[in-house]
Amino acid sequence: MTDRKTSTAYSVTARTLHWITATLVLIMLPLGVIIANDWGGPLQDPLYNLHRSIGAVIIPLVILRLGYRLMHPPLPLPEDIPPLQQLAAHATHWALYALLIVQPFVGWAATSAYRAPIMVFGLFELPPIWPEDRAMSDRLFVVHGLIGATIACLAAAHIGAALYHHFVRKDRVLMRMITG
Repeated sequence: MTDRKTSTAYSVTARTLHWITATLVLIMLPLGVIIANDWGGPLQDPLYNLHRSIGAVIIPLVILRLGYRLMHPPLPLPEDIPPLQQLAAHATHWALYALLIVQPFVGWAATSAYRAPIMVFGLFELPPIWPEDRAMSDRLFVVHGLIGATIACLAAAHIGAALYHHFVRKDRVLMRMITG
């Protein structure tokens, strides 16, 4: 077994959970913008259903991922990274985890207050978690949109930092999450 401090790669499980989460988030962000602005045309309802379904999948996925991270701490950053940059990296990761847990529940509550059904890939329906209240639904959807914008900004910072490590610093920070 390789010591965590000398390991040069994340585990297959950590990489798989990371890339599934990243893919779903990168689908959800533009999808949320499209449906919030009614740009879906005749596909608007199926796009809403897809957004709700992926949101329902994100809940257990992020909880699983967070549990795995707590049981298997991430690899340390290179020692020559300044403390302020290390703090920014850790803050970005934890903010993403927090928002990716909160966001689908805010969407679920907003949709429940609106009283729209939440069918998960046509397989089953999630129960409402908030009483019907259209005014509250409107407010919750505003919060949902703001959280989505914040996730987009944090994801952009995360991606930018990974690319900085790869192309400018030329260290293995990105590659240990891609190829191991």
